[in-house]
Amino acid sequence: MSAESLEPASAPLTPAEAWTKLREGNARFVSGATNHPNQDSSRRSALVNTQHPFAVIFGCSDSRLAAEIIFDVGLGDVFVVRTAGHVPDDAVLGSLEYSVALLDVPLIVVLGHDSCGAVTATMDAFETGQMPPGFIRDLVERITPSVITAQRAGVTDVNTTVEEHVRQSTHRLVESSKLISDAVDAGETAVIGVTYRLEEGKAEIVTGFGEL
Repeated sequence: MSAESLEPASAPLTPAEAWTKLREGNARFVSGATNHPNQDSSRRSALVNTQHPFAVIFGCSDSRLAAEIIFDVGLGDVFVVRTAGHVPDDAVLGSLEYSVALLDVPLIVVLGHDSCGAVTATMDAFETGQMPPGFIRDLVERITPSVITAQRAGVTDVNTTVEEHVRQSTHRLVESSKLISDAVDAGETAVIGVTYRLEEGKAEIVTGFGEL
């Protein structure tokens, strides 16, 4: 590992450069040639008093969707926010706005995946009319608009429904946060929706706002 890779970035990348880094890391993961960068004691020490992540990943909490692993990055590289079904709420929006306003992160990735349990539960509730108990109901209620949109378009399988939910979540995020939408309009930040294939390990864009 080079000495250069151990030091935090001195200036933010462009949105396009940030996505290129994530794409290259994902390609290494898919091919089984991961570098595991920035994961040693030197990197840990360099980050004690500062951080300069080049992307924020808002993804599903699913245990198979560990962002740092699938994009082959390390300490200080990405700012990660996760909820089941990548459902945005006030705390999520605050975390994402923090990453843009205070950390100058140039790229927000909304990350969904196939066989998503939260989307599957929502599809089941929509079909049967039976809502799940507790706060799982809150997740289902927030995902339901995506399921309805998919169903109206004739989509009935979970993986294509996940793609629609990624689109809806990405759109909702930009609509809900003026801070983020202003950063997108200024060309400082891009927001993209990405789906991840569990079997292949591949992450692909399905929607986006801003220049890449």
